[in-house]
Amino acid sequence: MKVLNLYFSSTGNTEKVAKTIDETTRELGYPVDTVKILSKDMSPDILDYDLIFVGSGVYGQLPGKKLMDLHGALLQRFVKAGEIKPASPRRPSSHVVVYCTYGGVHTGMNEAIPAVKYMGQLFDHLGFTIIGEWYVVGQYMTKKLKSHSVGGRLGDIRGRPNQADLEEVAEKVKGVIQSVDEK
Repeated sequence: MKVLNLYFSSTGNTEKVAKTIDETTRELGYPVDTVKILSKDMSPDILDYDLIFVGSGVYGQLPGKKLMDLHGALLQRFVKAGEIKPASPRRPSSHVVVYCTYGGVHTGMNEAIPAVKYMGQLFDHLGFTIIGEWYVVGQYMTKKLKSHSVGGRLGDIRGRPNQADLEEVAEKVKGVIQSVDEK
C-alpha cells in the first residue's frame, strides 16, 4: 500500500499530527511519503497513492492559504487532464483521511468543519473515498492570538495537541491502515 501524508503547518500544531501519522505508519511497516506543502507549484502525484492523509491548521474557518493554493492548482490540472468527471466515479482503491488542528475559540469544532470539508472536496471529485475527518485541538501560537488559548469555548488548550491527543491520532492511524489493508 502506498501512503501519502500531505500537510500544511504554519505554527507547528499540524506538523505534530503529521509526524505522528508518519511515525505510526512506519511502525506498522508501511512506507510513507510525508510532504509539507510549501507552495502551489508542488505537484504530488496523488493518484499514485492508495491512502492519503491531508491536513492543515484552520485559519478563519479555512485551511492554510498554501494548501488552498495547491488544492486549486491540482484541481485545474485534473480538470484539464480529464480526471475529474461528472458524478465523480469512485476509485475503489483510493482512500483519504482529512484532518485539521484548530483552536475553536468562538464555537469550538464548528469553526473547523468548513476547513475539513474544503480539503476533502478535491479528493471527492477525484473519486477517493473519504474514510475519516479528524479534528485535533491545537493551541494558538502567535503572540497576537495566544490569549485565545484560555477561556474560549474549549477552555484551556495550551500545550495542545498534547501527548494524549497524539496518542489518539496514532490509534486512529492504526485503525485506518488496518481497514484499508483489509480491502
